[in-house]
Amino acid sequence: MHLGSLIRPELVWSDLPAGGRQGLLRDLAERIAAQGGVGDAGELFAKLWERESLGTTAVGAGIAIPHCKLPGLRRGVVAVGISRAGVDFGASDGEPVHVLFLVVSPADSPAEHLQVLAAISRWLKGGHRAAALRSLTSAGDVHRFLAEEAA
Repeated sequence: MHLGSLIRPELVWSDLPAGGRQGLLRDLAERIAAQGGVGDAGELFAKLWERESLGTTAVGAGIAIPHCKLPGLRRGVVAVGISRAGVDFGASDGEPVHVLFLVVSPADSPAEHLQVLAAISRWLKGGHRAAALRSLTSAGDVHRFLAEEAA
């Protein structure tokens, strides 16, 4: 499973708002629903917040991977967002989050969910990649970078 093949251009944003973790997750849920990735933004936000309440999805170095499973979802969704100002996600290193990979999987596909999370984690191990993503100014540039670097 290659990360580049999972990310659709309409689910990449380079302009995420500053603010709190809850507001950012709500904003992302609304953006994903508006693009047809999920049917109900409120349900997606509730599942994301439920998962986040168990413990931060920030992995350090300015990166977070919020994720959840949704019943009734036909196919998984991977969205990417960049926050220039950064958002406090309660990361163990104390750094604000600037790069988010949001993963939503069908509730009946736990193996797929884990595979997507593993693909993102493997890709991020090349430490320069998150910094490179953060430096890009348009959603198109972010998508092109991911398509090339994560193929």
